[in-house]
Amino acid sequence: MPAEHPTPPQSRPRRTTRITLATLAAVAIATAAAFALTYEPPPPPLPPLEVTWTPAEPTQGHLFLIRVAAPPDSGAISATGEAGGETLRFHATNSTLESFAPVPISSTDSIDAWVRATYPDGRTQTDTLRIPVAAGTYEHERLTVAPRFGSPPNEEDQARLARDREKAAQVARDAHAAPRLWSPAMVMPRPSRVTSEFGTGREFNGQISSRHMGLDLQGLTGDTVVAAADGVVALVDGFLLAGNIVYLNHGGGLVSGYFHLTEQLVEAGDTVTAGTPIGRVGATGRVTGPHLHWVVRYGTTSVDPRSLLALVR
Repeated sequence: MPAEHPTPPQSRPRRTTRITLATLAAVAIATAAAFALTYEPPPPPLPPLEVTWTPAEPTQGHLFLIRVAAPPDSGAISATGEAGGETLRFHATNSTLESFAPVPISSTDSIDAWVRATYPDGRTQTDTLRIPVAAGTYEHERLTVAPRFGSPPNEEDQARLARDREKAAQVARDAHAAPRLWSPAMVMPRPSRVTSEFGTGREFNGQISSRHMGLDLQGLTGDTVVAAADGVVALVDGFLLAGNIVYLNHGGGLVSGYFHLTEQLVEAGDTVTAGTPIGRVGATGRVTGPHLHWVVRYGTTSVDPRSLLALVR
């Protein structure tokens, strides 16, 4: 019987894939279209940051203005920074962003500052500054006051002074948090002569030396005191040294204070404009006689009040 041979398996036909030029072109077009949808060209370079200040050489213990150029084509929408140890609070004015800034009276020949501008796409640009400072001329005077105010404070007075300082510091914090409320229409709170200059060194009863961080204006008990600028009444209180006080929050970091009043004519939360009566001259607190002690601060830094008026006129 003849032997059986297995039948060899039949070979399968090979499949071939033809990639035509049309297919390649379609794939290339689809890839290019997808890339075009996801590709974002790099943003244009930011324009140079232009920062200026006025005056060019501010004086120790004075206020000055820092400006960031923000013309429509610059794209800058906001700015922040620091100068004189205080945060800058910029406000848009025409084609600039501007902020007050203080020169502490203890400054030497210059102060350091920095400014950062922010743009609509989230990019920022920072500039560091060295601002030259002009020396101020401050005199020294000797005063005689009630014995309680001419000796080192006792524990009770120290505690009260600490509370007073904290209340004033809170007014400064609130002013930094508030938008600008003031306008260039500012006035002197009393139409009278200066009886004691800002920055004058003081010796009380031959024992305590300090610096006079406000401007004293002549007045008789009961004379009217008005708000120097638009704002909101931040604090109406009685302080140990300052006597009866009124603090105004002008926003954008700016604060003004009116001390030694015999009467306060406003309440906390009242809105005032420049020229609004807020109190009457008195002789409360540590004083040698009736007068108005007028304080202007940027944050917690006291400055010569007349430097504020000089900037807005």
